[in-house]
Amino acid sequence: MPYNIPNILTWGRILLIPLFVGVFYLEHHWLNPHQQNVAATIIFIVAALTDWLDGYLARVLKQTSAFGAFLDPVADKLMVAAALIMLVQMGRADAIIAFIIIGREITISALREWMAKIGAARSVAVSLLGKIKTASQMIAIPMLLYHDPLPLFDPQQIGAWLIYLAAILTLWSMIYYLRMAWPHMGEKE
Repeated sequence: MPYNIPNILTWGRILLIPLFVGVFYLEHHWLNPHQQNVAATIIFIVAALTDWLDGYLARVLKQTSAFGAFLDPVADKLMVAAALIMLVQMGRADAIIAFIIIGREITISALREWMAKIGAARSVAVSLLGKIKTASQMIAIPMLLYHDPLPLFDPQQIGAWLIYLAAILTLWSMIYYLRMAWPHMGEKE
């Protein structure tokens, strides 16, 4: 495993997950519900920013690696899954939305792995649609985590709309990737 700045940032993102989840299990004399919401939102945003930063630094510093290319999306999916599960547990997101998003991530990850094995990885490279889906969910999740209304702005309502949009885009992008892979379905390793 190459020890470089991008990979260290990715490992840091993975290490933030127990902290993120743990915030919601602290006794209220440690953090009241509003403080839990704020802390979890900040941790998630920091994780999302390190996702962007590690990719940027890997390209700029020419520190890309096969291990980093593997670990980065794993870290992203773990953080999003942890956030969605917590949001469902707190009643801020529907279980079907979490299932759609998490299920799609598992499906497309497996599809990409298989496509790489048969030498057709480019067929399921990240698309613009996938990037829009990711942006939608990465804006929705912090809003749902923050939850508390603000003057003239209700993060919970906007976050709910965006997470539904993310679920629709999730299904749409999954269909897109499956269609790209369809011509290769009969191929062997």
